[in-house]
Amino acid sequence: MIGLAPPAYDPAAPESATTLPVGSPATVGAYVRELLRRHRRAFTLLIVVNSVAVIASMVGPHLLGGLVQDLADGARELHLGRTVAVFAVALAVQTLFVRMVRLRGAMLGERVLADLREDFLVRSVGLPPGVLERAGTGDLLSRITTDIDRLANAMREAVPQLAIGVVWAGLLIGALTATAPPLALAVLVALPVLLVGCRWYFKRAPGAYRSEAAGYAAVAAALTESVDAGRTIEAHRLGARRIDLSKLRIKQWTAWERYTLFLRSVLFPAVGSFYMLLLGAVLMIGGAFVLRGWMTAGQLTTGALLAQMLVEPVGMILRWYDELQVAQVSLARLVGVREIESDPADDRIAPKGRHVRADEVRFGYRAGHDVLHGVSLDVRPGTRMALVGPSGAGKSTLGRLLAGIYAARAGEVTLGGAELARMPTERVREQVALVNQEHHVFVGSLRDNLLLARSSARDAELWAALGAVDADGWARVLEDGLDTEVGSGGLALTPAQAQQVALARLVLADPHTLVLDEATSLLDPRAARHLERSLARVLDGRTVVAIAHRLHTAHDADVIAVVEDGRITELGSHDALVAADGAYAALWRSWHG
Repeated sequence: MIGLAPPAYDPAAPESATTLPVGSPATVGAYVRELLRRHRRAFTLLIVVNSVAVIASMVGPHLLGGLVQDLADGARELHLGRTVAVFAVALAVQTLFVRMVRLRGAMLGERVLADLREDFLVRSVGLPPGVLERAGTGDLLSRITTDIDRLANAMREAVPQLAIGVVWAGLLIGALTATAPPLALAVLVALPVLLVGCRWYFKRAPGAYRSEAAGYAAVAAALTESVDAGRTIEAHRLGARRIDLSKLRIKQWTAWERYTLFLRSVLFPAVGSFYMLLLGAVLMIGGAFVLRGWMTAGQLTTGALLAQMLVEPVGMILRWYDELQVAQVSLARLVGVREIESDPADDRIAPKGRHVRADEVRFGYRAGHDVLHGVSLDVRPGTRMALVGPSGAGKSTLGRLLAGIYAARAGEVTLGGAELARMPTERVREQVALVNQEHHVFVGSLRDNLLLARSSARDAELWAALGAVDADGWARVLEDGLDTEVGSGGLALTPAQAQQVALARLVLADPHTLVLDEATSLLDPRAARHLERSLARVLDGRTVVAIAHRLHTAHDADVIAVVEDGRITELGSHDALVAADGAYAALWRSWHG
């Protein structure tokens, strides 16, 4: 059973599973204010329309109170026809404006949700590539799926409904005070119960919901990693360990789920007690005042009805505020990307030439654990350089530094004398491109997938790019040609075809410097060799840094750099390094048997 204390966890469990930051209250507040400024006209119109609907709803209690008072005064003419007519008009106005409130609220919610999605996407795409690459898959996935889904309901309903509830309750309390000021004391009698219960709940709820969301992210991360690395897990017999980890994450997540449920089980009875105390206090205080002649029976009737009407807006406020507790955590997780500082960039910095240099570069993924140790490299324009070495030596890391994906911890990487880390990312991407083993086929036509690299390209250029990577053969036999739908729900491309599409994008992007990190790894050796020869014609005159374990790539390069333990141990041409009989010569002999 869950007690009053939240479940205890070790420091490595759900809350620390998040790689990307969670937005601080100040960041979330600033973003909410920004959204309100963007939609202030729609928000103001919603408040006005809702106010009219609430005022119309108070006509009925006022009319009934008047009838009661007339009866108490012994009136013989009640004018029921006029009363019914006025009530019918008020009811019609209320019905019309309630419909407008719902419509305006839904429209406002959808617009806010659209802004939120767009802002998150734009900000995420604008983050330094290294940040997204190091982010946990499960955490990033849960933000763009689960958190967006949770916010969808909040933006569509919770935000407008909360605003409606606050205005509704405020107008009713104002009307109650104006009708019978003593009855406003009834609100003060019942309010402490509501405030104590809400204070207890909302003091614990945000942290609990935050931990619940982090727990779900940990579950998603564990399951996603297990699926992605299924073959590796099976090969190393890690299945039982991964199952135990998944069970642990699920247990921690469900513990937080039960705790948040316990919090709600305390809040709801407190709210019910408030309702009973409010109505009871109105009747008792009002009855005493009527008996003493300090208040009329009509005022008591109107006041009691208005107090009864308070039940719905107060319930609405608490219900949707509780929903916003969950949404606030999701919003903080989405807005958290705003707290990631982009690499310092200066639009005025532009490269003067195509010369790529690395000068005493040091880099590590964790503080105190460098992967590269004082690496210096000089890649002249038009040079074809190959980086070779054992797995884990730092080849791919060095390639990402040369491509501007990562910023060096010490030393610098420059392009045309300009430091890559200080250049805007878009400017870097226009001139340097990284193509690695990872590729993605987007849902859409083959044409759309290619146009991602250059939106202005014509069909002839698209076919030329496919031909340059030997992909036009299979592409031309497709029934709809470039209009063929590919990706999920369409034609499933083989890994080799998907890699060819990625390389065709590279041809269309036309950067002057390329970093190829096992770019042909998914092709068989003969096809890879043929593709690399085709690419050689396309890449002629460009600077190319190729990272590969297949040494035929190194054989064709102008310069070969051997990377071992994060250092360049040999540098020279193929013939020179073979003659030196060092590490490269040993690799070459093992490659050729």
